[in-house]
This record gives sequence, C-alpha cells and structure tokens, in this order.
Amino acid sequence: MEIFQFLSRFNDPQWLFIDASIVKTHQDGANVKDASKQAIGKSRGGNSTKIHLAVDSSGLPVHFELSGGQAHDVSYAETLVTSSPEAEVVIADKGYDCEALRQLIKSRRGQHVIPRKGNSKQGNKDIDWCLYRYRHLVENAFLKIKKYRAVATRYDKLARNYESVVALAFSIMWLPMWVDMKYALQR
Repeated sequence: MEIFQFLSRFNDPQWLFIDASIVKTHQDGANVKDASKQAIGKSRGGNSTKIHLAVDSSGLPVHFELSGGQAHDVSYAETLVTSSPEAEVVIADKGYDCEALRQLIKSRRGQHVIPRKGNSKQGNKDIDWCLYRYRHLVENAFLKIKKYRAVATRYDKLARNYESVVALAFSIMWLPMWVDMKYALQR
C-alpha cells in the first residue's frame, strides 16, 4: 500500500474522476465470520466487493476504498474527494447525484460535473458535457486492473490482503509514468 501511496503523490490534480466497480468474491474467499468488516457484501450476483476509485487527469489512480458490494457509490464519495488531492474539477456519474457532495466540492474550491438523475427538478443545463465525456479515464482504470485474475475475482478472505492486491495492480499502472518522470528528472 505504501508503494501505491508514494507513486500516486505525483499526480495531475487538474481533474478528479470518481467511480466504483463491483468484483465478485470467490466462494473460498467468502467464508468469513464477519463479512461486513472484510468488505464483503451481498449483491445481485452473490458475495461481492466494491472498489471505489479516484483517478487524476491522466487516468492514473490516486486513492481507492473497498466496501461491501451492496454499498451505494455516494456513501464513499466524501472519503474519495477528501483523501484525494484538491482538484479544479471533480467529475462523476449520476450515482453520485447528491447535494452534500456538491457542497463539499465547492468548499474545496472546486467545480463539479455531476449530472442529476432523471427525476430531478433542476435538470442538467449547467453540466459541461464535453468534460463529462472524459469519464472514460476512470472506466479504463478499472479495465486495466481487472485484467489481473486476483483483482477480477476476489480470492482473499481478509480485506487488508485484497487491498494489497488492488494497490499492487494500481502501482503497476503508475510504473510507466514513474519511469518517464525519473528519466526526465535526470536530464
């Protein structure tokens, strides 16, 4: 985890994208007495874990949290935003439609690009849809780490072990960028 935290300090804080993705838990990894403490929850597909992720403008991860699969995205949004570096703009999908989150982003001197749900009375007239289209960066981050079998299906019983596996996968994403930065600093 420390390696990921060290590498992610060199982020590009212009934009911050937040999202979450569900990972199924293997039956051998789900035999835990208190599953809620180990970030294992029930969802439609059975036992699962949800990875809540914040990525920077380059699509590189800066912070992540684990929760049970049934946890709503917005319940971890405050932690993602406050634990990540201050960004000029925070971009998220409709799952993060919450006035408290919008106020938190404004209090951190940022702008939010979070579309409102369809049943909202206020509408989406103030959304920067061009910037919202870049949300694929956070989706691509999930795509990259789910190529690793140990991340795509959770085999670990303990949350700390699975968190280490996810942190290792995110660190591997940072390595090409880190090598480029180190080479540039030597010149």
